[in-house]
Amino acid sequence: MDELERIRQDINATDEQILVVLARRRELTNEVVRRKAEAGLQLRDPRREEEILARLIEKGRELGLDSHFVTRIFHEIIDDSVRAQQLFLLKSSNRSEEGMKRIAFQGIHGAYSHLAARKHFARTLEQTTFIGYPSFEEVIVAVEKGTVDLAFLPIENTTAGSINEVFDLLAQTTGLFIVGEEVFRVEHCLLATDDVPIENIRRVYSHPQALKQCMKFLSTLSNCEPEYYTDTAMAARKIKEDQDPTQGAIASEAAARQFGLVILRRDCADQKENYTRFLVIAREPIKVDPRIPSKTSLVLAVPHEEGSLLKALMVFHRNKINLTKLDGSRPRPGAPFQYIFNVDFEGNIASENVRNALNELRTATSFLKILGTYPVENRGKTAPSIQSVVPKRKPSGEETAAHSKALAAAVSEPEAPTHRLASRSAKPAGTVIDVRTVKIGGPELVVIAGPTTVESREQILSCARHIRECGGKALFGGQFRPGTSPSGSSFLGPESLELLIEAGRVYDLPIVAEVTHPADVDPLARKVDILRLGASNMQDTALLVAVGKVNRPVILERGSSASLDALLTAAELVMSHGNQQVILCEQGVRTLETGSRSLLDLAAIPTLKRLTHLPVFVNPSHAAGHRELVLPLATAATVFGPHGFVIELEPGAKPGATSPPQTLCFPEFAILMHALYAKH
Repeated sequence: MDELERIRQDINATDEQILVVLARRRELTNEVVRRKAEAGLQLRDPRREEEILARLIEKGRELGLDSHFVTRIFHEIIDDSVRAQQLFLLKSSNRSEEGMKRIAFQGIHGAYSHLAARKHFARTLEQTTFIGYPSFEEVIVAVEKGTVDLAFLPIENTTAGSINEVFDLLAQTTGLFIVGEEVFRVEHCLLATDDVPIENIRRVYSHPQALKQCMKFLSTLSNCEPEYYTDTAMAARKIKEDQDPTQGAIASEAAARQFGLVILRRDCADQKENYTRFLVIAREPIKVDPRIPSKTSLVLAVPHEEGSLLKALMVFHRNKINLTKLDGSRPRPGAPFQYIFNVDFEGNIASENVRNALNELRTATSFLKILGTYPVENRGKTAPSIQSVVPKRKPSGEETAAHSKALAAAVSEPEAPTHRLASRSAKPAGTVIDVRTVKIGGPELVVIAGPTTVESREQILSCARHIRECGGKALFGGQFRPGTSPSGSSFLGPESLELLIEAGRVYDLPIVAEVTHPADVDPLARKVDILRLGASNMQDTALLVAVGKVNRPVILERGSSASLDALLTAAELVMSHGNQQVILCEQGVRTLETGSRSLLDLAAIPTLKRLTHLPVFVNPSHAAGHRELVLPLATAATVFGPHGFVIELEPGAKPGATSPPQTLCFPEFAILMHALYAKH
């Protein structure tokens, strides 16, 4: 036996040991849920989960495992545990016949509905039969007649929106209820019978919803016509049967394997994060234990009168109920100029505030139908505390000068705010911007970091990994290489943006990208999480108007000779066009001093926090111009309470390298993060 084969056998044995340990953990979980049910305890203890995760991260580091890897594994294990506890409580609260379950879905095996159904019923696959039907209506009829036990139907997609046909069927049926949901990531692929150039494809078949989700990609195929088909997997089967190399199908990778097709292009959807939400439908409603986070769905109609919809919505507000979806304005059959709305909200129909709300709604609506209460599919993930993620390390050699313990002096409101939308008086509590799981403007310090230029896949992936490992919250990367053209920079091309997006996806970091031209705002906003306007573009009116029209947070950097009033005026222009998600960034002003690139205006931080409700960031890298100044400038800035920092770093940044002189190397970034969070 050679050495490689021996190592492989050791890996196989280790994998089997992991499975044994996971099985043992599930046994212990089952015992825990029984005891919790008897004692009436809550399913989850967030504080305990956070403590466990912090301990595992520390232990993992001792064993050479990075925190991101440990956290991902922990999340999967905890999610399995929580789901097991929920299923136990649901089974205890509802009588369920043992034996085989028949699940109806639209399409054939290999369709997204089938794949999502298998995911949802993964724990009972041996006792489950999946039966495909040609149409949504036939699926509903099969459940109504008792031919099957449950229906599994898509209701909305993050790209294409609501699936109105399913919505209408649910509104019209009288004896069916929603008993569960599943959110499934859809990854569209272009399939063909042979590995041909993509330009050879002349016709692409798929379900209308799938084609709608890939319209931008399909528009790039010259002389190619999209054709509606009953189902994605059926479209794949059709081109297999036709054996026409000019035909393609938009379907899943599983469908490609099932029918022996070639994948010409992956990730064809217009949005990379493409999810479809499915509903589980039964003939009887279920009872959901109050300890299980749940959602309730209903259909309502309001009369064609002034303020009728507002009156209905105010019922939810008065009863402190959070709506997760309000969709509709669909014509109500048989009632001219009356409209039905599909409403989802957080809450259990058994709880007092929901019962009160439903009683009020009956007097505020002309029609009300409760579709059911069911467990929320998104069970939430415990985030590690920032202290547990930031490496516990300090600068070597002499310690950085002692930090000041003085707090920023309290400041009063400006007498006459000149910026109506950006003024602190417009929102005294301050703006908090949600970007995925990151909250910008809240109590937690947010660090955005990355290289000034995306040079290679290895570079940006290593940066993303180190940022994640050190507690950074978002990743940026420049698409311009400084100093290589008469204008001072050159565009590196779309490949740098794709590499940035890939790195963010791998390490679950929101993406920040700079935009320099109004025409680039909309396409860039579709791909990244945060837009960044450089200091040189702070007063570009056309660009400010363009970012004001998209639903993406924007970092607005202060120009090197701009006053704070000018910065707020620029923010006001963005907000006046609809986008209220503006982040202000102080990065230094020009003076006669040559010891640093710019003078970091620390007084700007408390001044802006007094004048505006918008989050305030600091970019000490840009102001410093020298890496040895970044740490003292950043730690000094923490005294004034910024909401976050923008830091430049490179894998091998060092004097004499091609990277800018203010760029930190990885060890320096780790030292900086420790210093920032030791103070925060």
